[in-house]
Amino acid sequence: MAIELLDPSHAAGYRHLMLEAYERHPEAFVSTITQREHLPLSWWQSQLDDELSALYGAFIEGELAGIVGLAFEPWAEAQHKSTLFGLYVRERFRGLGLGEQLVQAVVSLAEQESDIEVIELTVSANSTAALALYKRCGFEQSGLEDCAIRVGEDYYDRVHMRRWRTVAEHKTL
Repeated sequence: MAIELLDPSHAAGYRHLMLEAYERHPEAFVSTITQREHLPLSWWQSQLDDELSALYGAFIEGELAGIVGLAFEPWAEAQHKSTLFGLYVRERFRGLGLGEQLVQAVVSLAEQESDIEVIELTVSANSTAALALYKRCGFEQSGLEDCAIRVGEDYYDRVHMRRWRTVAEHKTL
């Protein structure tokens, strides 16, 4: 297994993985398979060539098994923050520690950026495995947004979480 920074050459695999994620877990994403499945490969390539984000993939025997991203803030007043997004591991590869390795890859990247003090994320409140993973990786709940996602007639809450660079930098807001 290898964790690698993705680039535009990975666009086809990235597209395939994300369309699977949108289809299997619509409550976890604000994008839908209907919105994304008709986008050209060039759109997916552009997502992997954006200076304001970095996407990592977990590969097993050459297959993209999982993904996660880290978004950077363009505005000077918000550059102390980054956002972890889009964590997804294919079901057949779950339980191997890929999710934790992917999260640690973006945490390490954020720690290399001297301006970044905090990593934020949102996660579906009903995703107990993801919540446990983020807590193991040092994230703490900072809020709850009820009815954040609607899929058909069902509403899903989202938990807001954050991880400070060090405990000493943790500030009560």
